[in-house]
Amino acid sequence: MQFKKLSLIVLAFAAFAPALSAQNPIIKDAFSADPSAHVFEGRVYVYPSHDIPAPADYARKDWFCMADYHVYSSDNLVDWVDHGVIVDQDHVPWVNAAGYSMWAPDCNYKNGKYYFYFPAPQKPQPGQRFAGNGIGVAISDTPYGPFIPEETPIQGIGGIDPCIFIDDDGTPYLAWSGRGLQVARLKDNMLELDSEPVTITGIPRGQTEGPFLFKRNGKYYYTFPWVEDARETLAYCMSDNPMGPYTFMGKFMEQSETICWTNHHSFIELDGQWYLFYHHNDYSPYFDKNRSVCVDYVEFNADGTIVPVVPTLRGVGVTKANSLIQIDRYSDKSEKYVAVDFLNSDFTFDGWKAILWNTTQEREPRWISYDRVDFGQTPLNTATIRVHSLAGGTVELRADALDGPVLATIQVPGSPVWAERSIPVTESVKGVHNLYLLMTNGNHIEVDWVNFK
Repeated sequence: MQFKKLSLIVLAFAAFAPALSAQNPIIKDAFSADPSAHVFEGRVYVYPSHDIPAPADYARKDWFCMADYHVYSSDNLVDWVDHGVIVDQDHVPWVNAAGYSMWAPDCNYKNGKYYFYFPAPQKPQPGQRFAGNGIGVAISDTPYGPFIPEETPIQGIGGIDPCIFIDDDGTPYLAWSGRGLQVARLKDNMLELDSEPVTITGIPRGQTEGPFLFKRNGKYYYTFPWVEDARETLAYCMSDNPMGPYTFMGKFMEQSETICWTNHHSFIELDGQWYLFYHHNDYSPYFDKNRSVCVDYVEFNADGTIVPVVPTLRGVGVTKANSLIQIDRYSDKSEKYVAVDFLNSDFTFDGWKAILWNTTQEREPRWISYDRVDFGQTPLNTATIRVHSLAGGTVELRADALDGPVLATIQVPGSPVWAERSIPVTESVKGVHNLYLLMTNGNHIEVDWVNFK
């Protein structure tokens, strides 16, 4: 399996990486899953789980393996900073560190503190073979830590995938998966139950897990992964009360066409726009236990129901023209003869390339587009493309449409190695535009990125 070549050492140094680039997946130097997103102090914080290759002391090499949690933040949903490890299985008193099961977490703010909730296997007591999962809490003064874990998990519950929701009146609620989907009110200390757990009913038969509870326009949305016909989708219920009863509303995201077995998600609202965070195995297509966090826009119908979300490569946000525009994270492409593949299949975090080709019979232009590029207000003078083609060819960069203004026409030399080609911009544009790349001549051209200066 090619992904065994991803060393633990590389992943361990993710915390010291520079700010990350845009597009899906949003975390580009480590596996990440189960994203819990929140807006704190004017920034978006994402608390995912962290998939790692199974170490020698973990027997299940074909299963999920998670030993710690990182937190990531952004002020623009484009550039993400890794704040490093905030909780790990070796430094929580009640956690069985041999479990490697630090699964989906969540975090929220109350009483001047940040409360991080996480599931993990408990240490067996004397005479006990298996202690089951507990749900623990770690507390911090800041959204990025340091988080100090409580000595014991929350009493009276067990299971996985906690979600902490705080209503408009300040009342906290905990949702989780354990013998079905559950919800309970918490005490003001955020550490104890203040009600008996309630099971969410009325969901058609199928495995459920990973709840995320949020509120919009006075309605409560209890959302969750739901297995239908052996395929895990994302579905939801709605209610007028956070404790229910809830009405099942159906799916809002189908399973991906490439069939990553799991999905797990969260919602945020930022400046009037809603976003869905979720995961997929983009960097690990042949092993779906190594996953990566993505984000896309969410819209709602007039009656409050969720418009189904279709995953994209492009993701959200505006990309600056003077950054490396990863054209392989496309918004649209010609129907035929355009594909995406890894730059380096032995180390997939190197990213992807776009491949455009022609056949002897068909010679029309092949194209790929990338939405929402900000060219600024000062004219840009140079267009650069990182490109590879054995036989060479011609590429055009256009704004707004296939027949839009030609920003640059680049002659691609025939070469066995990748090269960067820079030429003057022939027509400059200002503001935000969609970028189109067309192969107007040639049989096979590969493109890594595009950049304007």
